[in-house]
Amino acid sequence: MEEQVGGLWHRWITRLAQQETPAAAVTLAEVEKTAGILFRALGGDPGLRLTAGTARRHGARRGWLAWIAGAGENAGLACRDGETLQLPLQLAVLPSRALNRDLYLWLAALAAAHDAIDPALSWWARNQQATRLTLARYPGLQARYQRLVEAVLAVRIPPERLPPDEAAQESAWRHALQDPGAVAEPLPARRPLQPALLWLYPAPPQALGATRRPDTGSSRPGGSRPGARDRQRRHAESTDLPERQSPFLLPFRAESLLSWAEFVRVNRPDDDDPESDAGRAADDMDVLSVTGDDASTASRVRFDLDLPSASEDDVPLGPGMPFPEWDYRKQKLLPDYCAVQEMLARRATPCALPVTLRRTAQRLRRQFEILRPARGWRNAQPEGEELDLDACVRHAADHVSGESGQERGLYRQLARQERDLACLLLADLSLSTDAWVNNHGRVIEVIRDSLLLFAEALAATGDQFALYGFSSRKRQHVRVQRIKSFTERYTATIRGRIQAIKPGYYTRMGAAVRYATLTLGRQTATRRLLLLLTDGKPNDLDHYEGRYGIEDTRMALIEARRMGLHPFCVTIDQEADDYLPYLFGKGSFVLIRHPEDLPRQLLLLYTRLTI
Repeated sequence: MEEQVGGLWHRWITRLAQQETPAAAVTLAEVEKTAGILFRALGGDPGLRLTAGTARRHGARRGWLAWIAGAGENAGLACRDGETLQLPLQLAVLPSRALNRDLYLWLAALAAAHDAIDPALSWWARNQQATRLTLARYPGLQARYQRLVEAVLAVRIPPERLPPDEAAQESAWRHALQDPGAVAEPLPARRPLQPALLWLYPAPPQALGATRRPDTGSSRPGGSRPGARDRQRRHAESTDLPERQSPFLLPFRAESLLSWAEFVRVNRPDDDDPESDAGRAADDMDVLSVTGDDASTASRVRFDLDLPSASEDDVPLGPGMPFPEWDYRKQKLLPDYCAVQEMLARRATPCALPVTLRRTAQRLRRQFEILRPARGWRNAQPEGEELDLDACVRHAADHVSGESGQERGLYRQLARQERDLACLLLADLSLSTDAWVNNHGRVIEVIRDSLLLFAEALAATGDQFALYGFSSRKRQHVRVQRIKSFTERYTATIRGRIQAIKPGYYTRMGAAVRYATLTLGRQTATRRLLLLLTDGKPNDLDHYEGRYGIEDTRMALIEARRMGLHPFCVTIDQEADDYLPYLFGKGSFVLIRHPEDLPRQLLLLYTRLTI
């Protein structure tokens, strides 16, 4: 009976304290593409990734009903850091869907203006200047902004219901919305400002003025279904593991129970553990505390991450080469920062084409033989086997009209039509290619089939081509696997090298692209195509991840274009739309939705790019 009464009370008081309007809710997924386009169209940093932020405890005063119900402690706050623009996962605070959608778009527009504001200014000054700059640049947003201001102020606690210090702070913020730039930062109050939904918070989004550490809050709004793509940006801290001498000894200190329950053991290198509730626990926490323990996991760690012995490893070719790396934070190229070592498979046995690919390869060879250079007629030549009738007619007409145009050739000449083309295919051989693809085998097997069929088809055309693979383990060990160089013929030896490739290590893409650029740049062909085949974004162990790796790869591709090369990316990464447009530009990449179709799609793409 007590449980039933308690449940009824909880539902009733929670419904009374509810400040959001579920029917007016708009999720970030609904406006993500529009907000991203708007942010970049208004001059926002194109390297920033739009993602969902977590709801954070704000520490501001709440209404008494919300206080009794324990609701309203958390709020989705917009912020940006050096790599991401974080917007709330869901907005339902305003009374209509149109207003909540407009709030998303306003935050995207405001974030774009923050790039032009001095970062040394205070939070109050930066947001006011960004608001004023946005409205001055785009007057069409003025009416929408005013509607948002009225709607946001209507759902806040008015100043007359607040203590004097908090009332002064709230009044200053309301004045700053109506007249951006006219309000200096107010004196600190006992409690932080109510969530400033129309402004961007510092990263991570903390309650400004709060001095105590936030407690565990409720889960984020609008949970995602199991297995869905998790793109939330969570706040984490590094801490020490709490001491627990005996797992069977339970201290009497009741306040320790919650802190111990917050630590969920997650072995990152071991993916064979049974499914647990770690994801749900992470969603329920404001701050993820990451720690290490002394437990030995060597017996469960995948040994692909360890360097093999010299007798088992591939054969290094030469002493290796130093390459620079772009540090976007310093806006400078770090000279000789990476070491690239070209490798050759030690145990690559020459072999024939696999039986499963022979019929497909035979059909492709017949199709691609059409592209093989053949003898053809060249018109308007000074000498040749026969007269060019069109040239003769034009010459006679010019003579009759009295025009003395420059002398043209009057003959047709039979000559060989050459395809002046060189292509280098650079394949990602990182450890992620060991994953399985829709019960069709592993990614590395799909890459092997693609390389075999690609080589069979290009051998039929007579085009110059080279095949390389790459992986890395920190900046001093970037491995480039030579499969076929430009000077080698496609033979059973090359097929053996393709069969010998295996996944391992990480993806330091910038250094590999620079090596491929140097190799392809030595070719004298008129058209030089650099094809990058990958299944994910750049990453490595030594901080080469996120925006750092993307910016370095982008700079390497810019350098390739300056050398007259044509980079193009083929990927099976389903999240590629987030970063490939920034890396390669519009029309210079393709996403293969079904990885098993990669061999066929790769050859169709090559035909389209080279004809």
